[in-house]
Order: sequence, then C-alpha cells, then structure tokens
Amino acid sequence: MERTRTFSWEDPSIGAKQALHMSGLEYIQAMKDEKIPPPPVMHTLDFRLTSIEPGKAVFSFVPSEFHYNPIGTVHGGVITTVLDSALGCAVHSLLPLGKAYTTLELKVNFIKAITKSNGELTATARVIHAGSKTALVEAQITDSTGKIYAHSVSTCMIFSIE
Repeated sequence: MERTRTFSWEDPSIGAKQALHMSGLEYIQAMKDEKIPPPPVMHTLDFRLTSIEPGKAVFSFVPSEFHYNPIGTVHGGVITTVLDSALGCAVHSLLPLGKAYTTLELKVNFIKAITKSNGELTATARVIHAGSKTALVEAQITDSTGKIYAHSVSTCMIFSIE
C-alpha cells in the first residue's frame, strides 16, 4: 500500500535576515514562538523545537515510517539531523548580537535502534563550554522513561558576522 506525505514551508531567508538583528537566544525564542519561520528541514523531517534557554535546547519528534532506512529503522541521518539541530541551537542561544557559529566537528553514537513503536523522542542539548572562539556541546535522544537512544558531541566555531 502506497503512502504519501505532503508538507509546506516558508521562505528560509525571512528568518535568516532577522537573525542579523537579534541575539542568538532572541532569534531561537522567536522561532519557537512562531514569530520567525523555522528552517525547512524541520518540516521535511517533522521535528520541532520544544524549549530553549541559555545553553540548552530541546527538540522532539515522533519516529515515523518516512524516517526509515532500508532495514526498517530510523535512518542515522535523521537522528544526526535532529541532534545537530539541538546542538547548534544550544550554542546559538548563548551568542550575542553580531556573532554566529558553525559546526566544526560532530560525533554521534547510535546506542539503540529507533522505530515508530518508540513514540515521541526528545533530543536535549547542553553547552559544556563556550569560549570566545569555540564551544563544546553534547546532546542525547531519549524516550519518556529516560532511555538513551543516541548521544552526540560537537565542537562549534564562533565568529563575528558583518
């Protein structure tokens, strides 16, 4: 039986332009509050930002068949994308106006297979250290009981924007 899925998104340049005039926390909070459209990838993979605070970001998603790889589990790229989003937003939440970041390194450990039977999962990222040029951040994907399905660590470069 064929399955279909459709989704829509807004112009991603809208939020990118507004980001130039806000601190990182203001920008991510505006996205969470739906004042700025989220990036299209969040619609594509159907995950959402559930909370943001300085140095911490939480995303959630419900594993679905459209996330699956050929062996019937959620594709590692989907897991990595959700983790990377949480990691980046945790770092971004600490940046003052005029600063930006990019990922220098990302490591993911896939601990347990994820399927649609897992129900809603949460990716929680926390900044371990934020300096003037780099930040170290970690995240985990867990279920409602706290069971860990994936763990990630990332190093981000912080730089000035013009």
